[in-house]
Amino acid sequence: MAGTKEKLIELLEKQNGEYLSGTAIADQLGISRAAIWKNIKQLENEGYVIEAVTNKGYRLDPESDVVSEKTLAEHLKNTNETIKLEVRDEVSSTNTLLKEKAQDLPDWYVLVAGSQSAGRGRTGRDFFSPKGSGVYLSVLLRPDIPVTDAGKLTTAAAVAACRAIEACTQVKPEIKWVNDVFVNGKKVCGILTEASVNFETGTPDWIVTGIGFNVYQPEGGFPAEIAATAGAISERRQNNLRAKLAAGFIDNFYDVCSRLSAVDLHKEYKRRCFIVGKPIYILRGEEKIPAVGLDIDREYGLKVRYEDGKTETLSAGEVSIRPGE
Repeated sequence: MAGTKEKLIELLEKQNGEYLSGTAIADQLGISRAAIWKNIKQLENEGYVIEAVTNKGYRLDPESDVVSEKTLAEHLKNTNETIKLEVRDEVSSTNTLLKEKAQDLPDWYVLVAGSQSAGRGRTGRDFFSPKGSGVYLSVLLRPDIPVTDAGKLTTAAAVAACRAIEACTQVKPEIKWVNDVFVNGKKVCGILTEASVNFETGTPDWIVTGIGFNVYQPEGGFPAEIAATAGAISERRQNNLRAKLAAGFIDNFYDVCSRLSAVDLHKEYKRRCFIVGKPIYILRGEEKIPAVGLDIDREYGLKVRYEDGKTETLSAGEVSIRPGE
């Protein structure tokens, strides 16, 4: 049953950006003016932007963008009981927390956060995860697949992220092999998959796939070290866009994980991968080797051709599209 706070935000959302008087709220909810103010403050602490104007009342800012269980539930189409959802305002790292609790959590446990204080990317890098501009989530899985197929979850996550972005915005996302999503030539999503392996069976005990979305430009801009390469999905704030993206990703990730070996999924990943046919650099330690991306094979390996004409298929690693990276 919805409480007073939940009923109040529902009233304000129905106003579509118009003011609702304190008298009308008090009458409809059967509460005092003091109770209205108390609940308004609680909602503001959760991230809602609510304007209060004398003789007009209260108005929910149309650009209010909150990541909460309520906003996620409103946009999550897959209501199947398999998915267990936890939403927090801030965590150290969604991947780290799920890994620490993996033995006690069920399959398809999803942790969503509005910010991270110690977000992590590939190869031990930090992942910039400020409050109010992005959304970050990790999914705990126990798929019955060989360890060699675990990397396919990363490619599935990239496809799911692209689908979610397309469904929620007017922008066209692309994939940079193997795990980065780009918009307008800049990285807007990073994906990190980690696993615990059972060496007796050759299968993972569990896999955690995490993704971070740079939804808006952060206040003050991106840190200097990533300012040239990091971008945002949307140029302006939109009502609950962060929750819509998170819900869209969860829905699509659930869908694509059910058919990791499907031919159409491979075709979609390859179609979205913008480095096929383009000059790239293979990163190996401090070395940057010029090459051309030729193809994505059925196992999601990247076939490349070096300047001397030799070809190689990379099953893992990192590539760059900029000589200065």
